[in-house]
Amino acid sequence: MTKILCKISYDGTRFSGYQIQPRVRTVQGELEKALAKIHKGTHVEIHGSGRTDKGVHAKAQMAHFESPYNLTTAEWKRAMNSLMPPDIHVNDVVEVPDAFHARFDVVEKEYRYFIWNEREKDVFKQNYVYQFPFALDVGAMKQAGEQLKGTHDFTTFSSAKAAIRGSKVRTLYEVSCHQDGSQIELILRGNGFLYNMVRIIAGTILEVGRSKMGPGDIGYLFDKKDRQLAGDTLPPQALYLWNVQYEKDMFRNS
Repeated sequence: MTKILCKISYDGTRFSGYQIQPRVRTVQGELEKALAKIHKGTHVEIHGSGRTDKGVHAKAQMAHFESPYNLTTAEWKRAMNSLMPPDIHVNDVVEVPDAFHARFDVVEKEYRYFIWNEREKDVFKQNYVYQFPFALDVGAMKQAGEQLKGTHDFTTFSSAKAAIRGSKVRTLYEVSCHQDGSQIELILRGNGFLYNMVRIIAGTILEVGRSKMGPGDIGYLFDKKDRQLAGDTLPPQALYLWNVQYEKDMFRNS
């Protein structure tokens, strides 16, 4: 058996998330449908680096599968893309060792959240940014990001509906805020993320930008471990899984 790792991008607008679910359209479902056609009807399971929710996009989702076929990586890429719908694209393919796992070997993920800060709505951006019409203090938002960096218990910034048990301690290497005209880009890099964590952090940073809380309140939020004290969970369409990193750059020589 050959183990193949794919770097995949998708527009999440018309998907009910990454993970396969009955009777709804998912990214995993479309990928496995294509693999079944390549394998003459045999089901081939594909394992992603993690889930994305309904409406969330990915610039570089990673996923692996195993196959008895001995195709070149170029042939795998061509075969898969020939069967992909218009909102999924396989950007790169590489063969990986038998012990590799797309999810369990992740050492860092990067997410980006885009805010369009204009008074008037832009209908052409509605599936790709969060449109926010009120004034924001971007300097304060940057300060809040600095307070969120490091190793903390992120219970306050995790959905109360999360099924995860055990530690909610995570390490964020970067929480930065960049403004380019009307667009504000939040970048978060870390060793792991809890359910809705990025969207809740984005909502909290937005509250700071609106002066409804200050950058200095972030430490208090960590201490209280109370989801109700943090900002809203912002909508999914502005969120992008931007990059997934492993100990070794799997695509360096591909």
